[in-house]
Parts: sequence; structure tokens; C-alpha cells
Amino acid sequence: MRIKSIKVENFRLLQNSVLDMTDGLTLVVGKNNTGKTSFVVLLEKFLSKPNPSFSFSDLPVAVRSKLYGISEETDVDELSIRLCISVEYTDEDNLKNISDFMLDLDPEKSIINIMFEARIDRDGFLSRIPTKKEGAQEDKYLAEKRSFIEKNISKFIKTTIYAYDDSGYEGERPYYLEKRDELEEKDFKDVSNFINFQVIHARRNVASSDETGKSPLSIVTTQFFKKLNDTDDERLEHVRSALIDIDESLETQYSKVFSGFLASAANFLDLDGLKVISDIEASSLIGSSSKVIYGTSKDHLPENLNGLGYLNILYLLLKLEMVKREYEASTADINLLFIEEPEAHTHPQMQSVFSKKIREVVNDLKGLQTVITTHSSYIVANSDFEDIRYLFKGDDLNVEFKNFHTELASRYKSEQGEEGAKLYQFLEQYLKIQNAELFFADKAIFIEGTTERILLPWFIRKHDENCGDDGSPISSQNISIIEAGANAKAFAPFLDFIGIKSLIVTDLDSTKKEVKQDKSGNDRTSYVACPVSESTHTSNETLKHFFSAPDINEENFPEWYSKLKNGNSLVTESCVKVVYQTEEHGYQARSFEDAFFNSNKSELKRLRENSELLGLKNKADLEEIEDSEIFELTDRVLDKKSDFAASVLYLALIGEANWVSPEYIKEGLTWISQ
Repeated sequence: MRIKSIKVENFRLLQNSVLDMTDGLTLVVGKNNTGKTSFVVLLEKFLSKPNPSFSFSDLPVAVRSKLYGISEETDVDELSIRLCISVEYTDEDNLKNISDFMLDLDPEKSIINIMFEARIDRDGFLSRIPTKKEGAQEDKYLAEKRSFIEKNISKFIKTTIYAYDDSGYEGERPYYLEKRDELEEKDFKDVSNFINFQVIHARRNVASSDETGKSPLSIVTTQFFKKLNDTDDERLEHVRSALIDIDESLETQYSKVFSGFLASAANFLDLDGLKVISDIEASSLIGSSSKVIYGTSKDHLPENLNGLGYLNILYLLLKLEMVKREYEASTADINLLFIEEPEAHTHPQMQSVFSKKIREVVNDLKGLQTVITTHSSYIVANSDFEDIRYLFKGDDLNVEFKNFHTELASRYKSEQGEEGAKLYQFLEQYLKIQNAELFFADKAIFIEGTTERILLPWFIRKHDENCGDDGSPISSQNISIIEAGANAKAFAPFLDFIGIKSLIVTDLDSTKKEVKQDKSGNDRTSYVACPVSESTHTSNETLKHFFSAPDINEENFPEWYSKLKNGNSLVTESCVKVVYQTEEHGYQARSFEDAFFNSNKSELKRLRENSELLGLKNKADLEEIEDSEIFELTDRVLDKKSDFAASVLYLALIGEANWVSPEYIKEGLTWISQ
């Protein structure tokens, strides 16, 4: 038996959101303010107590406007907060606890549906809303009405639990809205009998400063001890036996210490047999007189001298042990555990280790389904991508739970045909090795290689210096920089999937067709690099993909390429912009180095005379840079591209050079900054 899906309606950003659950661990990832915490809060409200409360701020913005205008004609079903849980079972499961939710005994059916609904008592609420007094100003009345609604709506929201069977239903509206008379009301205990819900919150009380006076791990050990049952651990008997011995010893000492008090009490109140005895409770003793330490038995340190990362992990492990015992003692069929942001205070390596070890804990307990919400790219990179659910906030402010593996693999196959499966495999491996932070970025910049990676921070710095007060500095934004090489096209469906604004900086890579005979006398066609002015084709696969190039052997390819040369930039529907070299100073380059030389002729010539740090060969050729063919000059003087890029950056940082960014890079950075 397992939870198949969880649907949320009308709770904060989660207006109509469905989480597809896995059998073991489900990893929910996404940028800040996409509803991860709200999802946990709603589950805790409905699954932890029978009568949860809701406030005006729990309702989405789209619903609030309808609530302000509530009347007798208002359909309150459109305003209700809902949590719908779909549970799948098999013939091997014990169906005792879910029998009341099985509304159809058809043996072919294996799904039950539970709905928690927080619904407004419309008539009761309307009767309490103040009416407009005669002569009152309209604006003032509306303001008073809004204030009343915001402050008092919580008193008129009632929670009800229903079972329903929507199998075979194909209506446009959800079954539970269209067939309300067929819903069967259930009690909270009916659900708690088969779903045991536990949560470990992100706001954990861990502190490494001894100024707080708190011992968070010791507090948790006390909680752990209190959770133990008299019958489930024989070690408790040893603890209690030791406490009895202590009690007997202390009684003798107490009779001496309190002798004056006992005599006075007997004299004043005529009480015989009054005693002060020792009655030490094991749980209170652990809470007040025990602590977690580390080190050797002779030389140890208190827990608060541990780093916050260690404290956090130790706290999590203790809480997990408590949760495991809770589940083991429970007769529920489904154990549902939520862990919020386990990465708090921990360094990347520890986050990676945690993501691997937590799976062992999850798999160790039968019937446990765990949902982890995280902002950690390291946890994502070390997880199975089949488990990832990506929270995507659309333009309508609704948040979707996207199934990364299923939805994206299907999209690659449908959009890129046979090659799509290979591209998707490349993407998964690439994200595992590096750049899983793309899941959490607001924007992304894709670059070709090492040269651009070394120099892009400098170009960004120049952009930020020149953008002015009304501009948008890039350095203050959450932008990931990805070195994609020639594989930027492999990211196209992924970028559309996560919906982030992305800039692809690439090269024109101009070529021309060349036909030569091989040793056998057969014609062999190749496409060789050449100046843009002589070119008829491009070897750049990214440009071909994003600009929808025809097959290279088709007659209209040169015509397509001619338009490509003359019209730079493309902004796709998925907010991806591709930039490449444009004509600048009467010349169009084919590569970054080509464009950089063209944009910085005078500076390169000056530095040839004054510096030996350019990392170039044949430096004498730079004397004629203003009159030379840049394509040929670049080829002659460049030795190692990475050495040249490092030299360019060094000269800029020490103030020796004032480089100019090529126009296509300026254009791209301006676009991504906005």
C-alpha cells in the first residue's frame, strides 16, 4: 500500500498542484518561494489534528478577490482549501484500515481517494459581515468590509474529510465538485488509522554557541526517552533499577537534611509519618542531568562546541530514530515522513553523504514513504533523478510539481527524435557531475569553453560598471554560469522545463564547402573553417538547433546561413536568447578570440610594446593589427587559448589594460540582466 499522489488546491501558491509520489523517497526541489514549506504546512494541518485552523493569508491571491465580493451567489467550492490523497493498494495488503474508503468492491479497482476540505460557511459568514450604513461613504465601507473579512474568515472555515471514487469520471470539473452528493464523510481517526504522518521541520533548534544556554541534542534525547514504551525495550528496566538504588540512598540523607522541617510540620499540623523521599523520574533526570558530549572518556567536550553542521546532522539522526520507533509501534499501513531542508549548516561533502545515507534509512522500514524538500544542489546531484519533483511557478502564480524524469524524458523524445534519448542521458550525467544548481537558479548563462569561462566574470564586471543607476547589475542576481561547450542544444528542453531565462553565448563557426578527391578518385566533401566573408555554412550545432537549420545537404542551407549571418540573436518562446558574433568595426568574426582581437586592436597593439604578458606567439605581427586580416592574424599569434585568456584577465585586474567587450557579449549580458 502506498500513496500514489497528493493534490493541493487553493493553499497559498499551491492553487492546483499535484505531487506524484515514489515508493520510497521523493525529492522536492525548486527555487525559493515556490511553495515547498507551504506544502508541508498543509499536510501537517490536515494529517496531524482533526480540526485545523486556516487564516485569510492561507488563501491564494486569486481567491482573495472573490472572497472580498462574497455574496449568496458565490460558489464557495471554488474558494475551498483541499488536500486530496490517492492511495494505491494490492491484494497482498491488509485492507482492514481502508475498508471504509473502498466505495466500490470491484476487484479490478485498486485506488481509494481521500479529500480533506476546509470550506467556508457562506451563509453564516454573510450574516456577520457588516452592512453599509445609510450615508456611509462607499470607499470607507469597502475598506471596513475587507478588514472584517480578513480578520474573521478563519472563524467560518470548517474542515471535513471525504472518501470518493472518481474512477471512470471524465468531466471537465473535478469529481468532488461535480458529484458532491456522492461524497462520503469520514472521521479523522479513520485516516489516522492507516496514515501515520511525521515531519522534521527546517527550523530546528540547533545552536553551537554556549551563550544560548540550550542543549538541543539533550532535549531530543529526553523526547526520545519519553517516547519509549515500558514493554518495548528491556534496557529501561536497567535504568529504573539504578534509580531505585539512588532513591533508597537519598532517603537516608533527606531525613537528616529536612529534620527541622519535618519536626515543625509535625508540631504545627499534627502530621505523623511525614517524609521527604527521593522520587527521580528517568525522563526528567535525562532532561536536566544528562548531556551529549564528544571525545574520549577523560577528555571530552560538550555538544555546543560542535559545529552547527554536526549538530544539525546529529539532531536529524536522533529525530529519525524517534520517527522509526514511532512507525514500528504504529499499526498504520502507510508511514509518511517529511524532512525539510536537511542541508542546514552543513558543508557540500556532508550534504552529499547525507543524500546517500538517508536512502538506507528510508529503505530500512517497510511502508515508509519519505519526502525531502531541499535547496541543495549537492543533495540533488547525489540522488536518483527518478525521485526528483521540480516546483515550477508559472505566470499565473500557480505552482506545479513537475516529474523531472518522466516528463523531461518524454519531452526530449518527442522534440528531438531518436537523438533525444542520448541527449537526455547526457543531461542527467552532466547535472550529476556538476551544475545541479540549475534547479535553483533564476537565470543561466551558457558559454562555449575555457576562454569564455575565464573572461566572462570580467565582462560581467564591465557591464555592471556601465549599466548605470537604472540598470540591473548581473553580479547581484542568482545566475548560474554553465560551460556547455558545443552541447548547449542538449539543454533546450530542460531550460523550457524549468522555465528560467537563459542566455547562450556561442560562436558563428563559419565554414565553406570544399570538395576534394581521395586516393581512389572519389569526391569527398568537407566544410573547412574560413573568414565569415568567404563562408557559406556553419559547423555550430547550437545555432543549427535553435535557428531551425535545414539539412546541410539541402539547397536552401546557404540561404538560411546568409540570414543567420545578417540577423543576430534569437529569443525563443521559452525565454532563451542565443547570441553570436556580429559585424563590428566593419568586420564580422567567427569565434570569440577573433571578435576580441577585432574589438581591442589598439589596446593589443599598445600592449605589444609595453608588456610581455599577453601569452601570444609572433607578437611582432600585432604591429600591423589595424590593417591585417583578423582571422589570419588570430591564427598566427594565438598559442594556447587558455593562456591568452588568463593573460587578458590578469592585465585587466592589475589595471594595465582596459579591454572592450565584443558587441554580441554586451548585447547578451544586457538582455540577461533585465
